[in-house]
Amino acid sequence: MPELTSRRGLLFGTAAVSAGVLLAGCTSNDADDEPASNDQPAADDKKGKQVTIGFAGPQADHGWLNAINDNAKSRAKKYEDVTLEITEGSNDTAAQIGQIETLINKKVDVLVILPADGKALTQVGLKAMRAGIPVVNLDRIFNSPQAYRSYIGGDNFGMGLNAGHYIGEQLKDKKNAKVIELAGLDNLELTKQRTAGFDAALKNYPNIKKVARQAAEFTVESGQAKMSQLLQAQSSFDALWNHDDDQGVGALRAIEQAGRDDFIMVGGAGALSAMQAIEADNSVLKATVLYPPTMAASAIDLARALGQGKGVSGLAEFEIPSSLTLYSAVVDKENVKTYLPTGFK
Repeated sequence: MPELTSRRGLLFGTAAVSAGVLLAGCTSNDADDEPASNDQPAADDKKGKQVTIGFAGPQADHGWLNAINDNAKSRAKKYEDVTLEITEGSNDTAAQIGQIETLINKKVDVLVILPADGKALTQVGLKAMRAGIPVVNLDRIFNSPQAYRSYIGGDNFGMGLNAGHYIGEQLKDKKNAKVIELAGLDNLELTKQRTAGFDAALKNYPNIKKVARQAAEFTVESGQAKMSQLLQAQSSFDALWNHDDDQGVGALRAIEQAGRDDFIMVGGAGALSAMQAIEADNSVLKATVLYPPTMAASAIDLARALGQGKGVSGLAEFEIPSSLTLYSAVVDKENVKTYLPTGFK
């Protein structure tokens, strides 16, 4: 992902540690005090040991999930030494477990798993690890760290936090400002985390009050229906945070049908359609907070490094990290051109 050029990302984002900081531990000028160099090979683009990666995710019935699959496939094609065994994908827990067990029986070298339900699939993650197949757990985390070798995912709390701070900065000078929230599926932990982050950010702005919240289902249809209800219940407010750009398509339809343009809207995830609307600047949608599907490409990189027994380029450690959490950048008119190539359909 390109670096965020807006000051907001630096001011309000969750903490990140660069490789340069990790490598800056020695401050002595005495050559004898220099640590021994790390000659452990790091992952790079050069052809290495052949690695078969099994990839299992949920059904691609959502723009973001489809982008996850596309990112994984395109990244695997980049490497001559990677063979990708990808399952059809299912939202049925038993079916996904069966697909993963098939990959275990095929004795793939590494598994990348985005579980439809992290809790329900923990046991099959453990089964793979016990069979000697390292697991890269993607996004929806297993209940036990023993079920995966490395985790990579988005920052749901940080996503809500950055959305809240963006809205807060837009409304900080407005007296008695009101905001509403169009959340995702409330039975998902990620939805709860996004709301918690949003609420935490708003506490920094005593002039702002959240007056309504409605949960949708991450679909265009649910976004339109739930947004219509919010608009009918709230005759006046100043900002809306919508957790998901797919359901945001429906929300924007409802807003247009109601003839409302008296507030700003912030989306979530980073769909191409949302970025194009932000660039056009002809609707209430003024920003979106990223939840990058590029994490699937990075998961393939981690799996390849694991299969080849290598570390991560740019880091001093011999092993790949046990956990990586991605940054949720805010994309608005100021920096949308930078992020447009990352938008998913």
